[in-house]
Amino acid sequence: MSLPPQLDDLDKAILNEIQSHFPIMTRPYEEVGRRVGASEVEVIRRVQAMCDAGVIRRIGANFTSRKLGYTSTLCAASVPPEQLGNFVEVVNRHPGVTHNYLRRHRYNVWFTLIAESEDRLNRILEEISKASGMEVLSLPAYEVFKIKVDFPV
Repeated sequence: MSLPPQLDDLDKAILNEIQSHFPIMTRPYEEVGRRVGASEVEVIRRVQAMCDAGVIRRIGANFTSRKLGYTSTLCAASVPPEQLGNFVEVVNRHPGVTHNYLRRHRYNVWFTLIAESEDRLNRILEEISKASGMEVLSLPAYEVFKIKVDFPV
């Protein structure tokens, strides 16, 4: 097990800036650099290094899927350890899976799924169950609570 990389003040400033204030423009890293006092090249180099080290998992937008006409659900499955690799591979084939994770629970694999309709969502869940041989529970939200989470570094 390796230790997490040491982040200096500039790395921390970049992380603080991009997690909720990522500029939508032609040269976003140039703008981030202006905000934190670094060159565009330096910001890109550091962001890439943090991605390579696993500090940054993903850079992308978050949308309110319901307002765009999509539907989503939280899913859970009870997967034996020896079948985890296959199950996760099957789940990850679907672009509507936004993320998945392991839990210490009888239902040990959880993931979220988004689709353009309830019918399509159900077909994808059937495909996952059939291809993996695992039953997947669908746990749709009846009430949505969104919180903005920043992690000051």
